[in-house]
Amino acid sequence: MTTSIRLSRYTREKLVALKASRRETYDEMLNRLISLVPTGDEEGLYPNAFRTGLLNARLDIREGRVEKGDLVMERLGL
Repeated sequence: MTTSIRLSRYTREKLVALKASRRETYDEMLNRLISLVPTGDEEGLYPNAFRTGLLNARLDIREGRVEKGDLVMERLGL
């Protein structure tokens, strides 16, 4: 089954830059990206909500929306 999705030109250009080769399909490239989000550990599979949380946490760190633990402890006087 195939489907279409709408992307801005900017997003499409970023996706093209991530392709491993010109022949790689968007499906293959997107599956490579999805595989970067852990699916589980030795205790079992992660629920999708947890996987989404992991991804959002990484984005929060990258965007500077979190502070290091030692800075928080210092601010709290601990």
